[in-house]
Amino acid sequence: MTARSGRWIQQWDPEDETFWNRTGERIARRNLLFSVLSEHIGFSIWTMWSVLVLFMGPEYGLTPADKFLLTSMVTLVGAVVRVPYTFAVAVFGGRNWTIVSAGLLLVPTVAAFAVMEPGTSFTTFLLVGLLAGIGGGNFASSMTNINAFFPLRKKGWALGLNAGGGNIGVPVIQLVALAIIGASGGPRVLLGLYIPLIVVAAVLAALYMDNLASVKNDTGAAKDAARDPHTWIMSFLYIGTFGSFIGYSFAFGQVLQNQFDRTPLEAAYVTFVGPLLGSLIRPLGGRLADRYGGARITLWNFVAMGVATAVLIAASMERSLALFTVAFVGLFVLTGLGNGSTYKMIPGIFQAKAQALGLEGEAAAAYGRRLSGASMGLIGAVGALGGVGINLAFRQSFLSYGSGTGAFVAFLACYAVCFAVTWAVYLRRPAVRPAGDTPATEKKPQLSYAEV
Repeated sequence: MTARSGRWIQQWDPEDETFWNRTGERIARRNLLFSVLSEHIGFSIWTMWSVLVLFMGPEYGLTPADKFLLTSMVTLVGAVVRVPYTFAVAVFGGRNWTIVSAGLLLVPTVAAFAVMEPGTSFTTFLLVGLLAGIGGGNFASSMTNINAFFPLRKKGWALGLNAGGGNIGVPVIQLVALAIIGASGGPRVLLGLYIPLIVVAAVLAALYMDNLASVKNDTGAAKDAARDPHTWIMSFLYIGTFGSFIGYSFAFGQVLQNQFDRTPLEAAYVTFVGPLLGSLIRPLGGRLADRYGGARITLWNFVAMGVATAVLIAASMERSLALFTVAFVGLFVLTGLGNGSTYKMIPGIFQAKAQALGLEGEAAAAYGRRLSGASMGLIGAVGALGGVGINLAFRQSFLSYGSGTGAFVAFLACYAVCFAVTWAVYLRRPAVRPAGDTPATEKKPQLSYAEV
């Protein structure tokens, strides 16, 4: 392993156990730590409007529909920017892009600080809110970067920890907001606290992270990943898991306020619990997937998500706040578990395809890294669009029925379809032929996705 200026590592082979045990694991863990920090703050900035709308009382002149539309558009930008953020790692280097992406978080934070006062137009809030969407991109670049540092046998744990540490930025900003509301502070106090934290994250990334020279953009890999049906199947499943997590994170407090007449302080006491538990359990989803297979964990997780949603529908119809809150928190936990298991499936699927094509050792690992890295940006972006759908569904449900019940019925149907797709594609048959493989008349190894 050699390095050049700017903390570039020229040779990196985590599948080599000798290299991994001697130096690789220590370097990978260090980069994971500071990548998590930057991604964590990125999630906080991305979801800060889920908190800010709780502060925005009647004096701001915004209707519940306005607020759901605002959070939907913030979620949309966060989903879209994940695609360029994925490829930025190879263009600039993982360390270098972490510095840049962390520094960019100052733009939406300072802008929100400047306009956050009654009398500001909804259009202005919407435009400033769109800037916060860039925080959602940090997840994609961080996951792509960390995916390259760890061997396949460790990816479920590493990606789960990386994503979970980032996801926990959602409940953290909600907890900070709870303390500020309790102390009779305002939204500008909340925003002011994050400005120096952003600077610290960028500086630490500059001091302690590394770039991998072996991570390069491969337009062919991006095209291959986009053509592979598994990229889009996993995108759909990720809508059901991460899309639910981020969508509910934005919407939970607003649902409590509008359906159960909770005050901002009463809503804030509850809203952080679901995202917190959902974030903490994400690494466990990756661990379980490493041990039992991501497809199996994902399948039964969708069953549990369907049950929790059915309970939410009943609680919503009965207007039972206690049951509604418990079921919603439980659903958050399941979204986190599913986040870990679905992301573990991605490198496993492409590794299995490499083996079915007759590749072995480093050649198989390189094939898997090439396509899984390229597909992660697309999967992360499409999956995050689920958050847009959830907020728009709540907006329409409240406009049409005055409650979120109609939206939960739609979510239940979505989880049923996710269950069916997981079973049909990855578990129904013991083996399927790789996409684009040769006809059955030519004898080639078949591949099983049951263990991915």
